[in-house]
Amino acid sequence: MLSFDIRSLTEHAVTVDDTLSADDPVWEDGDPTPSAPLRVKGRLSSAGPSRFYWHGSIEGDVALACSRCLGNTEAHVSNEAHLIFAEAGTEGVEDDPDVFLLDDRSSELDLRPAVREQWLLNVPGYALCRDDCKGLCPTCGAELNLGPCAHVAQS
Repeated sequence: MLSFDIRSLTEHAVTVDDTLSADDPVWEDGDPTPSAPLRVKGRLSSAGPSRFYWHGSIEGDVALACSRCLGNTEAHVSNEAHLIFAEAGTEGVEDDPDVFLLDDRSSELDLRPAVREQWLLNVPGYALCRDDCKGLCPTCGAELNLGPCAHVAQS
């Protein structure tokens, strides 16, 4: 479960140990979604009036295109996160980009949007299918991992 009753959080901390699936509605079109459910673990506790603190880890794999040959590859993403949640209107948090604002009318704290943001910040922007990937021929576009392209062999 990645959604928690705010009232219970003011009384005691909770342990978070759950997954976030690739088909969860939190993901938006164009997001690099996980190839298997993300593992989300940590501890969520009160950090004062109308504030909550989550310390935990997000771990999973993402399917990407190789930056050189455009073939399929996978990368492992692992991140340790320290997140602050505060109700909108709480003093000193409105302009802080590191604080996730909660609707003051809501009775639940949903970790999923924050987990999504942390995931997106940690997915590599550059991935290789293998360290010695030769990429594509700049002239004809042939994949050089499969061998030399035809126009080079004709020279």
